[in-house]
Amino acid sequence: MKRTIILIIAIAIHNGGIIMAKDRARDLNIPFTGTPGKYNAITDVSGIQIGHTTIISGKGKLVVGKGPVRTGVTAVLPRGSKSMVDPVFAGWYSLNGNGEMTGTTWLEESGLLEGPIMITNTHSVGIVRDAVIKWRVEQGEPDPSGYWWSLPVVAETYDGFLNDINGFHVREEHVFDALRNAGSGIVEEGNVGGGTGMTCHGFKGGIGTSSRVFKIKGKRYTLGVLVQANYGSRKDLRIAGVPVGKEINDLVRERNTEKEYNEGDGSIIVVVATNVPLLSHQLKRLARRVPLGIARVGTIAHDGSGDIFIAFSTENVGAGFKNRETSVKMLPNGLLNPVFEATVQATEEAIVNALIAAEKMTGINGNTVYAIPHDRLKETLKKYNR
Repeated sequence: MKRTIILIIAIAIHNGGIIMAKDRARDLNIPFTGTPGKYNAITDVSGIQIGHTTIISGKGKLVVGKGPVRTGVTAVLPRGSKSMVDPVFAGWYSLNGNGEMTGTTWLEESGLLEGPIMITNTHSVGIVRDAVIKWRVEQGEPDPSGYWWSLPVVAETYDGFLNDINGFHVREEHVFDALRNAGSGIVEEGNVGGGTGMTCHGFKGGIGTSSRVFKIKGKRYTLGVLVQANYGSRKDLRIAGVPVGKEINDLVRERNTEKEYNEGDGSIIVVVATNVPLLSHQLKRLARRVPLGIARVGTIAHDGSGDIFIAFSTENVGAGFKNRETSVKMLPNGLLNPVFEATVQATEEAIVNALIAAEKMTGINGNTVYAIPHDRLKETLKKYNR
């Protein structure tokens, strides 16, 4: 008797490349509140593009400058190719400041985000910042005053457990690639871009994203979140309200060096985007709601953690660089509760998506971080009737 085996491989085409489909939280039937958008990603907010450059090479003993390398850079373009010439209203907030997000002084003062948001490792912030300025000079145009100047927003989390972080392996061309290859639609998650070498709650972490659609006064809006998750202790991890970290308390990361590691130290960068017409002071209020979403997964904002968040609105096109009086739209404060709710919901799910998509990784000196085991996670959720 002839037997036929049919193999189905799920793939997605993204900006000319192929993305192999990975499991996400909802594929494991993890319950969340709220309604996601088409891609359940920050790119559900029209016009936003995401790009990653992932740098992985070498294995074995650390040789500074040579590797092993487990790092990268991620780009968030609020208005795609027009991001440099059409700023968006934005606001930012720091829950715990043991981290860096450049450009926030001017963002706070002006209320505007000019250009992309870049995310990388701690010791590559400078090169990424400089590369963005060069990219702007090559791709954009001066501001209305005629000056070439830029204060890019570049954020970081620390990947030195797996990556030769002092080898400075992120180069100008990696930044250009992330910006050039940015696209809409499906967003790669897990061990990609700036999230390549990151750890979350003692499991492999990295990039995650989610979105929510909702109505206010009958009008449909979208809000999306992207995280670079590199924070938290195992004991605090909760998924769908279940104490997963206490239930799956093995598979601890293997350290083959004498360097001590304080569990919980690390950072998380969160980008919130929406098409709700909001002004900068309202977007700062959104950024302040991000910790409520992180808290659902579990955090105390450790002393050694950099928990920094930025929110922007893609509405009010053309308002940022006007050199004359202009009019802008805003949603009244009394109608913001659904936007706050979406921020909390999408932040929670984006972090869990980062954990689910991430894969086991071995880096410098054989240091290893394990991915959260999907089968055991499902069993744990079932045990708690979730």
